Amino acid sequence: MSIDLEALYTDLHRHPELSFQETRTAGIAAAHLRDLGLEVHEGIGITGVIGVFANGAGPTAWLRADMDALPVTEETGLPYASTATGVDPDGHTVGVMHACGHDMHVTAMIGAVERLVAERDQWQGTVVVVIQPAEEYGAGARAMLDDGILDRFPHPDIVLGQHVTPLPVGTIGVRPGPQMSASDGLQVVLHGRGGHGSRPHATIDPIVLAAATIMRLQTVVSREVDPHDLAVVTVGSIHSGTKNNIIPPDATLQLSLRYPDDQLRTKVLEKVERVIRAEAMASGAEREPEITTLHTLPATINDEDATARAAAAFQSAFGEQAVIDPGLFTGSEDVSWFARDSGAPLVFWFWGGADPAVFAASAAAGTLDHDIPTNHSPFFAP
Repeated sequence: MSIDLEALYTDLHRHPELSFQETRTAGIAAAHLRDLGLEVHEGIGITGVIGVFANGAGPTAWLRADMDALPVTEETGLPYASTATGVDPDGHTVGVMHACGHDMHVTAMIGAVERLVAERDQWQGTVVVVIQPAEEYGAGARAMLDDGILDRFPHPDIVLGQHVTPLPVGTIGVRPGPQMSASDGLQVVLHGRGGHGSRPHATIDPIVLAAATIMRLQTVVSREVDPHDLAVVTVGSIHSGTKNNIIPPDATLQLSLRYPDDQLRTKVLEKVERVIRAEAMASGAEREPEITTLHTLPATINDEDATARAAAAFQSAFGEQAVIDPGLFTGSEDVSWFARDSGAPLVFWFWGGADPAVFAASAAAGTLDHDIPTNHSPFFAP
């Protein structure tokens, strides 16, 4: 009896879990893998799952699926929409949604393993299934590696991963070389001097400092990065103050930085830090800003030979027209840590989750950004 993948998907979508809290999801994935005959290990890298299926002599392929959801309140209106809440690392109660499609990734993995097991007479080697936590924090792959998975399980000859995205259904996007950007998350605490809102001259206003810093940071890419290069500097969070007539002592910014390679990463980080410190000096801040790295993700770089083989297999299975070069994605991933630490080649691809007719109409009208919800949107529904 085959697994009802649609039922599995809708169940996972209804019950999303935040990063490193994916106990229910991990348990469901582990149970299915165990039922399919895999050797299963749980609690790896806190909530991760490893399944091993040895099928004779041959190469070892690591197949990775991430499983965490996001602190997003769902607005899709689907009959199986999430109404779940969770507590984030700062202790806040937040809506939780699979706004990035990781529920689809786990479902696809279970379906793929089911087929591999059923057709084991057609291939030889070892499959290592990696159900990874906390991709959204950029921490899950590292947590599993730090838990010793390279020593505890068969060493990979290749690492394979995939991600659902708003391409038309039936489309696979894959390219050799850089596939996704490197990323750093920064937290910046700007120190001012608080006081009464009626006496700004007696203070050093960190909100004004923060505003000046944010605006100046926009010039890093627009004025200091070659237009031929790709870089992103985003201030995604700003927190300061408690009341309208109190000038607070501090302001906290959180930044997301993206770049295609380590060389540009070094340049952008240097420029961002220069702007932050210079604006603090210009505002008369009496303490240096505190700049903390929240996470660092390497560029996702596909091995050329392995990608050519994968693309040829996709074309054979789905038709040449189905396989496209999607270009470099400015999003970031932690899957490449598995390949980098093991020395194995990586192939990471995208597959379409958007209605082809709606996508085509929106593309013709030039309204893709408006009509097709992207990953991390509260309306994202593959």
